[in-house]
Amino acid sequence: EVQLQASGGGLVQAGGSLRLSCEVSGFTTDEYVVAWFRQAPGKKREGVSVISHSVGSPVYADSVKGRFTISSDNAKNTVYLQMDRLKPEDTAVYYCAAEELSGRPTIATIQFELDYYGKGTQVTVSS
Repeated sequence: EVQLQASGGGLVQAGGSLRLSCEVSGFTTDEYVVAWFRQAPGKKREGVSVISHSVGSPVYADSVKGRFTISSDNAKNTVYLQMDRLKPEDTAVYYCAAEELSGRPTIATIQFELDYYGKGTQVTVSS
């Protein structure tokens, strides 16, 4: 059973930083991707970033490019999302998600829902 455990949300002032963590377990293959999605109040859930467990190759939504960095520590089965220069519009519940995928992810990978989701973690950016 695939399980995803996200942590690291909180309250931060605009311009500040937070790091989210997602511990992944249960995959029986190395060919999978882990992504971060977010959902602000009254809005549709959107993909933020994605990385492949086997080949890396991070991808970012335009709204966070240059400010967020996704990385993985395969020894710890953990994916991180470093969020810098945060803006009030980054306020949302952040979810880590995953699914089996061979090869490099693309922006299309996070334009649709993935197979597995963890519980969300709240990120609030005050102005």
